[in-house]
Amino acid sequence: MKEGSHYKKMESIKARCRSCGKELTGTSKVQSCGCPNQMMVVNDKIGAVDLGQVVMLNSYSSKKETVLTHEDVQWQEERRQRKVRKLDFEVR
Repeated sequence: MKEGSHYKKMESIKARCRSCGKELTGTSKVQSCGCPNQMMVVNDKIGAVDLGQVVMLNSYSSKKETVLTHEDVQWQEERRQRKVRKLDFEVR
């Protein structure tokens, strides 16, 4: 994992249908188990007729990384905590 990254990398989401026992891995294409429960997996979304019959094998699928370096994040945090100066203007 890159330093300064706020998200953990993990492989695609995996789920198992209890009705038929088939394991599906999330990809960009829709995958279905084919049994009467009709479990479907696409990317990080899972659907089924009865979600009680679905077992999640790994549930964390975020692959996002930050674009900012560690120094940039630290600079942003310091900037966020600064005090705002109030200017008093004389009204005529």
